[in-house]
Amino acid sequence: MIGLAIVWSILIAQVMLALAMAFALYRIIKGPRAQDRILGLDTLYINAMLMLLAFGIRTANTIYFETALIIALIGFVSSIAFAKFLMRGEVIE
Repeated sequence: MIGLAIVWSILIAQVMLALAMAFALYRIIKGPRAQDRILGLDTLYINAMLMLLAFGIRTANTIYFETALIIALIGFVSSIAFAKFLMRGEVIE
């Protein structure tokens, strides 16, 4: 009974994360400013990372956890690069 509740909880979490990803994608497409688009991109990569973690828990496969870690690292670096580009107009000085 507890196992079934966990499976349903993870499934509901994945549906909610997919909905959050759709809203973030909408913000990326319709964002009025570049800052809004970057925040949408940050939200999208965080939700993608959480979706992979939920899928890894559901399937009990460790490859999804490693992939989520890579997405987190690349997303963080890209956020810093985008912020620096918006502040100064260039990434590499």
